[in-house]
Amino acid sequence: MTDLNTPEIADTVRWLERAVIGLNLCPFAKAPHVKGQIHYVLSEAKGLEGLRDELIEQLQALAALPAEERETVLLIVPQMLQDFLEFNDFLDEADAVLQELDMEGVFQVASFHPQFQFADTEPDDITNFTNRSPYPTLHLLREESIDRAVEAFPEAEMIYETNMETMDKLGAEGWKKLDVGPHD
Repeated sequence: MTDLNTPEIADTVRWLERAVIGLNLCPFAKAPHVKGQIHYVLSEAKGLEGLRDELIEQLQALAALPAEERETVLLIVPQMLQDFLEFNDFLDEADAVLQELDMEGVFQVASFHPQFQFADTEPDDITNFTNRSPYPTLHLLREESIDRAVEAFPEAEMIYETNMETMDKLGAEGWKKLDVGPHD
């Protein structure tokens, strides 16, 4: 279901605009956002099998459209996978779906989660917030688009380090002021 007026999608767009684009955490996000090429999907799945089916449906829909029309998909999962470790486990299933559909190397699934935590960090480490979204979210990306973006951005490997520095400077209070969490 794609209803841009849902609170969950509005929260996700606000997070994208204020954090991802606003802090330049992903220098590749602004263009598809401005061009309206990001497709937002609110998961209605009640279980893992349903979410898997939605993932398949969205990957197939993305494959059926040119990038100029739909560059990427954010599959927002507000009703499930609130536990980060369970969400992380589902990413193995997402990779298996790419294999089953013979879409490895064509698409990849990136992840964002409200409790995202890099290995060897404490839960409240500000650097974890580079991948924190209002809701568990699967980001479906075209490999071809990633390759083009990396070519255009010669120091793409530096994005991670730059993001860590950005978050360190921003701090927990600065993140809180962005107001990018879920709203009631």
